[in-house]
Amino acid sequence: MRRAPACAALLAGTLVLAGAQAGESTGAASRQLARELLQQLVEINTTDSVGNVSEAAEAMAQRFRAAGFAAADVQLLGPSPKKQNLVVRLRGSGAHQPLLLLGHLDVVEAPREDWATDPFRLVEKDGYFYGRGTLDMKNGVAVMVTTLLEMKREGFRPARDIILALTADEEGGTANGVQWLYQNRPELIAAELAINQDDWSIPTENGRAVVFNLAASEKLYADFELSVSNPGGHSSEPGPENAIYTLTQALDRLAAYQFPFELNAVTRAYYQRRAALESGQRAADMRAIVREPPDPQAIRRLSQDIRDRSTTHTTCVPTRLEAGHANNALPQRAQAVVNCRILPGHSAEEIRQQLQQVVANAQVRVRYLGSDGRALEQAPQARALPPTEVTPEMLNLLQQVAQQIWPQIVVIPFMEVGTSDSEYSMAAGVPTYTFGAVPFDPDDDRAHGRDERVAVNSFYQDNEFFRRYLRALTAR
Repeated sequence: MRRAPACAALLAGTLVLAGAQAGESTGAASRQLARELLQQLVEINTTDSVGNVSEAAEAMAQRFRAAGFAAADVQLLGPSPKKQNLVVRLRGSGAHQPLLLLGHLDVVEAPREDWATDPFRLVEKDGYFYGRGTLDMKNGVAVMVTTLLEMKREGFRPARDIILALTADEEGGTANGVQWLYQNRPELIAAELAINQDDWSIPTENGRAVVFNLAASEKLYADFELSVSNPGGHSSEPGPENAIYTLTQALDRLAAYQFPFELNAVTRAYYQRRAALESGQRAADMRAIVREPPDPQAIRRLSQDIRDRSTTHTTCVPTRLEAGHANNALPQRAQAVVNCRILPGHSAEEIRQQLQQVVANAQVRVRYLGSDGRALEQAPQARALPPTEVTPEMLNLLQQVAQQIWPQIVVIPFMEVGTSDSEYSMAAGVPTYTFGAVPFDPDDDRAHGRDERVAVNSFYQDNEFFRRYLRALTAR
């Protein structure tokens, strides 16, 4: 890994290029292209149930071929006809090793009856784009494709190859595209560093863009099944043993339990920098939790906020519940799915054992659920990966370009409490940063929900930001 030379060259190129372009605008043509791409992507159903990721991948491939990309640099490949991934390479001078851009094409399910508009039609109204994927993450895909097409048209030659991987099954399914590429064609996506646009990184405060969260760490995703079995019987003669009672008592114990407080290099830096933007008790508490030892009362107060609690603790919560087989029969089985987001440094098996201790009942079996839905007595030893180092050069570059769009914004290292495809690039040893320059109201986050939307201005600002940033990042 050649981090230091790459960062030094990266920053040197930034100072020249960013100044030259500070007053430029992408212009109407660029905004129109980005909008066309967003519409095209949203209106291709890429859900796991009835959608087709390959159709979206081929649609983008056609755009690159038409722009003059060589056939060898536009490849469609994957495990099945509906799960093809697109890998595009913009050739650079080779002065540095490649940069990998990640984006997923699949989206979560969107029942039409739940939406005010057709989720698979891009609708612009009241200053928003509506449609499944407008926030997660066909907006980011459209922005990345727009930028690479413009680079090609302008004859921009980066100092390193830029690889774009648009992939399947990040949201669900059994054919995750990034994992498949690393297992089957790793040479196509080999890179020195990676940027994953699968985030919306600018939570607004009173409508203002104040903070830009640079995600360099993620929690580990794990599902567990809690199950209870009983002989059952006729409901007219209920006995003291009842699978539903036993399971719900176990879930009550889980609800009352909180995993220990922890910080890592990224979350510590987050609170150190965030404290300067806060005031009063909240600012004092942030400063108090980064000291050694941390203040227990400050931890308690901050943990009352769901975002802070998720950032500083492993979390486990029941998400599905099933029990019984007939209205007039005692339940023979009751089971719940518990979803955990595990802090770096801890394995899924460690958390499984801890859950067994929390429920404190041998009648309740705690088993790991694999991606195929099978329950296993022992969880994998997989651990949440250590954070990617956030260097001053990376922070300075991102902040320099971001402040051209949002003058008062501050870039802060951040741990994503969810999980993205960054887990695969990080596992491959590639320093990976996850961010999307999308201002959004955190109280109106509709990703994965009904009437998903992104503000029109936010989409165009992201397009402008990424255009400037990618040129600065790859200029020299």
